[in-house]
Amino acid sequence: MAVEDIDHTRTKTKRPRTNGICEWFNKTLLDEFSRVAFRKLLYTSLDDLQGDLDQLVDEYHTQRSPQGRWCDGKTPMHTFLDSLALAKEKQIA
Repeated sequence: MAVEDIDHTRTKTKRPRTNGICEWFNKTLLDEFSRVAFRKLLYTSLDDLQGDLDQLVDEYHTQRSPQGRWCDGKTPMHTFLDSLALAKEKQIA
């Protein structure tokens, strides 16, 4: 069912041209967290691993400005906060 005439579509996996944001985040997560963290530490609990992962994701969303063409130097959180008014306006009851 389409809401506001927007249809759900699927993209091919591992295709940066069609799924670039997700693929870029997955690459960043792999390069900057998984490959580094598992060389430096031997995690003894999932809570420790989750804490380090949460820290990286928080930094990724709130402190780093992406290099994307349409980002205008804004962090993902800044972009989200800027769009809240529009999202509330479009909210379906």
